[in-house]
Amino acid sequence: MKNKTVHLYSHTHWDQEWYFTSSRSRVYLFNHVKNVIRVLDNNPDFPCYLLDAQTALVESYLQWAPEDRDILCRLIAEKRLLTGPWYTQTDQLVIHQESVVRNLYYGITLSEALGGAMMLGYVPDCFGLGGNMPQIYRQFGIRHALFWRGIADNTLHETEFYWRGDNGEQVFAVQMPWGYHYGGLLDETPASMKAFLDQKMAPVEARSQRAHLLYPHGFDQAPIRENLPQLVAQFNACDDQRHYQIASPLAFVQTLEEEAVDASVLHGELTEAKHSRIHKTIFSCRADLKQMNNDIEALLVNTLEPVLAIGRSLGLEYPARIVADIWKLMFYNAAHDSIGGCNSDETNRDIAARYRQAGDLARNLLEMQTRLISIRIPRAHDFTFTVFNPLTHPASPQITFEAWLPGIPFTLRDGAGNALPYVIEAQRDLTEYVLNQTIRLDPGKPWHKPEKVYRTRLRVGSSTLPALGYTRWHLAFDGDGASPIATDTEGHIDNAFYHIVVEDDGLLTILHKASGKRYSRQMRFVENGDDGDSYNYSPPRQDMRVSSDGCLVSQSRQSDDLQQSLHLEYLLTVPKNLEERAQGLASAALRLAVTVTLQTDDAIRFEVSVDNTVLSHRLCVHFATDIMASVSCADQLFGAITRPVARRASLAVWEREKWQEKPIAIEPMQSFVNLHDHDHGISLHTNGVREYEIVGDHFDTLSLTLFRTFGFMGKQDLLFRPGRASGETVVETPDAQLPGRLTFSFAWRSWSGSFDGSQSARISKNLLTAFPVYQDSDFLNGRLRFCLSDEERHFPRQHSLIDLPSQASDALVSVVKCAERGAGYIFRFYNPTLSSTVQIPAFANGRNVMLDEQTPMPKREALQPADLQTLYVEIG
Repeated sequence: MKNKTVHLYSHTHWDQEWYFTSSRSRVYLFNHVKNVIRVLDNNPDFPCYLLDAQTALVESYLQWAPEDRDILCRLIAEKRLLTGPWYTQTDQLVIHQESVVRNLYYGITLSEALGGAMMLGYVPDCFGLGGNMPQIYRQFGIRHALFWRGIADNTLHETEFYWRGDNGEQVFAVQMPWGYHYGGLLDETPASMKAFLDQKMAPVEARSQRAHLLYPHGFDQAPIRENLPQLVAQFNACDDQRHYQIASPLAFVQTLEEEAVDASVLHGELTEAKHSRIHKTIFSCRADLKQMNNDIEALLVNTLEPVLAIGRSLGLEYPARIVADIWKLMFYNAAHDSIGGCNSDETNRDIAARYRQAGDLARNLLEMQTRLISIRIPRAHDFTFTVFNPLTHPASPQITFEAWLPGIPFTLRDGAGNALPYVIEAQRDLTEYVLNQTIRLDPGKPWHKPEKVYRTRLRVGSSTLPALGYTRWHLAFDGDGASPIATDTEGHIDNAFYHIVVEDDGLLTILHKASGKRYSRQMRFVENGDDGDSYNYSPPRQDMRVSSDGCLVSQSRQSDDLQQSLHLEYLLTVPKNLEERAQGLASAALRLAVTVTLQTDDAIRFEVSVDNTVLSHRLCVHFATDIMASVSCADQLFGAITRPVARRASLAVWEREKWQEKPIAIEPMQSFVNLHDHDHGISLHTNGVREYEIVGDHFDTLSLTLFRTFGFMGKQDLLFRPGRASGETVVETPDAQLPGRLTFSFAWRSWSGSFDGSQSARISKNLLTAFPVYQDSDFLNGRLRFCLSDEERHFPRQHSLIDLPSQASDALVSVVKCAERGAGYIFRFYNPTLSSTVQIPAFANGRNVMLDEQTPMPKREALQPADLQTLYVEIG
């Protein structure tokens, strides 16, 4: 009698793009799905086939073969063609938390419309798993997960376990230690079939003592094996120890859960690289593309979606399909190879093009929405501005925006008539160009035609903006309210929080006034070689490190009523390539232009511009602390996480045990990282590469990666990744050397007392939120912006959708958006702290729902660390 059941699931892993382009992938996908439909429809004994859990594949196919919609929907409804829950196979460590949620939301929604989603957290090839994925899965109704990368056998010998998220929720999970492609090749020769099966199943049985075993059959872009049912019958005939059956992966995991009630429990993120490469430094690969991704994610989540909610509250229609199309462009780029940047240059150009399209759509939709609101607000002044606050609490930010002004002195006043401080940063006379664009639909109607029009960049110190709403500003020509900009060569700036001094060696000393602590050796740039490829940073075996110590060549200071800035220029002499680096030569100039800015808050803002002419290298910036840390703290998906600053136990054995990668402590973040003790701490908040490391002899220095460059998609025998290449060694990537000007921004904060995750996350949110301004002037209605008809001006002059308290004990808002179903609003809260309970604000007409925005959840008033809760709210 057979005592083992082998569940063989048939699938393909379909990369949308890689060393090949998305166009090639789509064309071959069309042929692949045609064959899958034919095989399943003509072979009722072929139970099911998995299309990589990516609903985008089905959507893509139906765009070219709409005539197959009915048969596809039937096969999906019968659970023979398996799709979902993902839209694309997204990364989980380097993209925004809302991107992960929306990927599942659109994937499940589309799958259900086609006949049903496979409710399994199927992640066959992602480079590490996020620690809060269990609760994200659970809040979509997903209770099981199946994946490949991330666990070493000395952490867990078995393949099955309960995976517990940081909020305590868990899913039953199964690892495929040898990958989704382990059973991609099947021996069809009768004489050798039994020996082949014994050989393949022996490692599986060595890792699992269960009666139910998994055997994944498929590989990248694998064709469906039409004779698989016949082969399985032959397997059963020749193997008297095991019963083989074609099954869905979800059915296998569910069956195994019934058997494995004594399975172990693992917690948090899974990023071990003993048996399968995690490519941890994928976070800094193609910094230019990462920056585009981060900018658009912030624009979508922090600004566009809240402004669309403001519009809905005033009666404007929610453009759901446009928003979905923008997100889907981002999902294609969020797929694990695409967002990693580990592709050919040609493919990465496609990725950049999608970012440009998504960004253009988002910016133009935002402009149209702010315009549709503005032109319905009563106007008493020819130069009027509508200023929006996408945050759920009142804010007084410093806002920089473009305006079209008459070039004469003015006072900028808010809705209450108060004068606002402002600075004119730049202006250009474009009178003839702008006025020739004006279109007067009613030529007899009076309008204001200015004598001059200057395109002007204004920086304004805002008065308090209403929460999740807007107010109006206008120009009054009763004086000159512009703040002059003073320039000198002094090497220090200060505000109420800090005093910053440029030392003789070019490093900074920062005095934290509240505590009296003085932090020296700040902002030290460190350049070294990168012998890696598109997957892994790896230092050269003969490296040469160059720092910015003593490299300051010029400095100046600018100050006005709103801020003070230091402008510093550094010239580093570095090796121009790996060959020079190995010889200890340095013939290239690396020029850095740095602006350090103090405004009225406690964040020191940095902008770094690099003229990159050097090949195969990495640039980091270091900030020393007085904290000798054992762990770092950073934000992750819907929460905060602590990580050891060094992987000491793994480092002691990785070479002897022949790990796939060196277990380095270069780590990802969402937006901030900090070192802290019980008394104080230092945080870095980034809008650039989401990668950091804790360095120094005493692990007391925060290192933020700015960028790294390389020349090949794949290389062999790297110092940090021995053995075979990842990717194609013959594919050169000159674009990945990032020639030209690169710009990065980040902020530094110090605080006294214990670590407050809510405060750090809230500051990141504020720093990454844009406050849109729309100029409502008659002469701008025309070709410059497109011409719109006059509207009745009946909207309020000032409006607030809702004002939520902003206390340290409150949950943080991840997003406010229009509900996809119904006329309400979605407020998603989460707890960003390490150990504190936070409160969810009360809503009179709100109900708790799961991440699908409709399934009810029990009412909760508080959230444990790393927990999240979505509310569907009806207002007005």
